[in-house]
Amino acid sequence: MADHAHNLKANPSAGRPFGVITRGTTAVNRLRRCDRWMHAHPDIASLLRSHPVPHAIDVGYGASHTTTVEWARWLRRVNPHTRVTGLEVNPERVLPPRDGVEFELGGFELAGYRPHLVRAFNVLRQYDVDQVPEAWETVCARLAPGGVFVEGTCDELGRRSTWILLDAAGPQTLTLAWDPFDVERPSQLAERLPKALIHRNVPGEGIHELLSAADRAWDHCAGWAPHGPRVRWRMAQALLRDAGLPIAPARRRLRDNHLTVGWEFVAP
Repeated sequence: MADHAHNLKANPSAGRPFGVITRGTTAVNRLRRCDRWMHAHPDIASLLRSHPVPHAIDVGYGASHTTTVEWARWLRRVNPHTRVTGLEVNPERVLPPRDGVEFELGGFELAGYRPHLVRAFNVLRQYDVDQVPEAWETVCARLAPGGVFVEGTCDELGRRSTWILLDAAGPQTLTLAWDPFDVERPSQLAERLPKALIHRNVPGEGIHELLSAADRAWDHCAGWAPHGPRVRWRMAQALLRDAGLPIAPARRRLRDNHLTVGWEFVAP
């Protein structure tokens, strides 16, 4: 299980970044699963294309600019004029502009900007769980009209990822994404759930029901195993959809295994 003994508490105050300094670890391509998902998401693509110069902010990019620059490349495949800004509460990590990306001091208050798209990965998982709603509300209140916020977590190599899509009305969907060849059962994503859900994976909670149902469908489709884990998971998803789970349809075939559900199904 993931170690959460390091939980931190931020104290918002006027004129200062909302956040605390985290470990800041990262790695090349660590967030690629979410990057690919955003690139394929029709609503996010439409949002980026609908503005001449859309603004995207990466909150808490950590000790390296790597994943922010990678994200910028994915977003600019949709709109080459996308402006990307990385924010960090640690002034020692603020870098000069590079690869067409700006870096500034800031946190969940978004440094006074009103961006169209915000991402915060592996940040809130290091905070106290009671601070999650405040961080969400702080970001969502500062989005440009129609803007969205993606908040999530992943393992050290990015093979197992989960994230929540939010807008001005709050959380909308939960997505689980994993390397088909690294995960034996969908429930192994449990230790990488976002902070709002990681302690809720117990009987009686929606997230526990979702992971249990995914495991049952996966087991039921064992006969498809010779065709590979991607095909087996597509068949398992079809079973879940037939059983009435609110699963978002696949927009196109991706190299990752995905499961996206409406937030109302897993909300604590």
